[in-house]
Amino acid sequence: MRFELLRQRVERAERRVAACSDRAEASRSTFATAWKRGWTPPRIVIAGLVSGFLVGRAEPLSRVGAARWLQMAGTISSMLATLRAAAASEEAGAAADEAAQQAASVNQGVAEATGQEPAVAPENAFDPQAGAAPVRAPSPAEAATELSER
Repeated sequence: MRFELLRQRVERAERRVAACSDRAEASRSTFATAWKRGWTPPRIVIAGLVSGFLVGRAEPLSRVGAARWLQMAGTISSMLATLRAAAASEEAGAAADEAAQQAASVNQGVAEATGQEPAVAPENAFDPQAGAAPVRAPSPAEAATELSER
């Protein structure tokens, strides 16, 4: 065979592949459009009901008893309460530190304005129960219990 004849066959095959590729892309585009238009709200609801029925019939969760689900829900609930309590505790500590810093800066500003030595506040100056045992942050478990009792 001559080289020119082989080259013509290759070009013809490339044109056929390009045409088939264009037809496949057009078909895919048409299918995608029809698929998207076909999913109307009633069809979505019906598909959800049918799939829910089929999953219910298969009973995949029958091996995990209802008591286990309730236990897991309770555990997750207490974990979230603990995390919230820990975050609240950190925010309260940061606010107390910021208040102490502002009080110190105000105290120093007043002392500079009057020319006196800045007064040193005792550590429990902001404690409403002066003279009581030192205040400590509650543990996460205590804070979670307190939050859940509200």
